[in-house]
Amino acid sequence: MKPKTVISSSSNAQVKNLNLLQKKAKAREEQGVFVVEGRKMFEEARDAGLLVKTYACESFYQEKLQEDGAYFHDLDYEVITDALCKEISETKTPQGIMGVVTKTENSLTDILKKPDPLLLLLEDIRDPGNLGTILRTAEGAGVTGVILNRSCVDIYNPKVIRSTMGSIYRVPFYRAEDFIGTIAEIKKQSITIFAAHLLGRVYDTDKSFERGCAFLIGNEANGLSEEASQMADIRIKIPMAGKVESLNAAVAAAILMYEAARQRRNMPK
Repeated sequence: MKPKTVISSSSNAQVKNLNLLQKKAKAREEQGVFVVEGRKMFEEARDAGLLVKTYACESFYQEKLQEDGAYFHDLDYEVITDALCKEISETKTPQGIMGVVTKTENSLTDILKKPDPLLLLLEDIRDPGNLGTILRTAEGAGVTGVILNRSCVDIYNPKVIRSTMGSIYRVPFYRAEDFIGTIAEIKKQSITIFAAHLLGRVYDTDKSFERGCAFLIGNEANGLSEEASQMADIRIKIPMAGKVESLNAAVAAAILMYEAARQRRNMPK
């Protein structure tokens, strides 16, 4: 393999664009790509044919050449110094490999195709770690689709991407320009909308989530807007002891998702 020129300057045009993609949702939107870091996320994107460009830290590059001369075969890649890698990485301990990846999103029609869908409807989730954890948990619980309103944190934010641990590639999601209108469209499909709400009733642990349903989860600090709450068929709450009034949005979503998974698993064959 012909030796690559090693990029060492942060003023390099490609490095500047990589930095821009890491920091600006607008740049990711305009270019239709996002950035992943780490071997697992990189290799999943590579194997799925989603990679646009690869950036390898010099030490990682040399290590891979010795281990597997074909690791970078057929990839459009650049090599950057380890110092520059640390400078542009969004992690404290870079794993040595970064990739620019094509965005993939589903349509609402795609998400609603599956029989008896299990959906998450997210309104104004602002914490990247929460959103990433929700997507990761959604995959584990068998959720068929996640729908976000436009005021949620950008799903391609680097912190969200890392928190998904690869679920970003596998969980169908849709960003709704008209969130309320989208909920109305979902209701037309005979899908029951359950709103996680402090004024709700404790959910039924017997059969209530077996058929097509969706859980509305609101902002970490303020919960659901009144407009979104009014769209729900039923308001529910998670039973809690002590003086706790509410749970973290990702935790609440996880409990409801897995309760639905439990009910569906116990359905008569």
